[in-house]
Amino acid sequence: MEQITVEATLENLQTVIDFATEQLEARDCPMKTSMQLELVIEEIFVNISSYAYHPEIGPATFCMEFEENPDAVLITFLDRGKPYNPLEKDDPDTTLELEERDIGGLGIFLVKKNVDEINYEYADGKNILRMKKFF
Repeated sequence: MEQITVEATLENLQTVIDFATEQLEARDCPMKTSMQLELVIEEIFVNISSYAYHPEIGPATFCMEFEENPDAVLITFLDRGKPYNPLEKDDPDTTLELEERDIGGLGIFLVKKNVDEINYEYADGKNILRMKKFF
């Protein structure tokens, strides 16, 4: 397992993305999958940076594990911020016109659409969001 822990600030987003890209490139991950995962990583990390510790700042850990046959990556985000399960929110109604939609919720909807598995738990004082993407 490869992991990185940084302060959950928007300034550290690129550090996390660069870390992930390096790991994915080392395993010949297809470009489409890499781009989908970059979107996922950005959305989750920005949410942690913006809301988990607000108004304080705290650490966020990003982990990657790789599986073979079939090839997949397991991504985990951990933080000790306020307990929050992003999967409890209903998906937005994308059939409505933009003006008619509720604000928020589109980011986690996009995350769910770009990974094959996703689950959340709060354990030992930590938010733990795990995702799996086959490639």
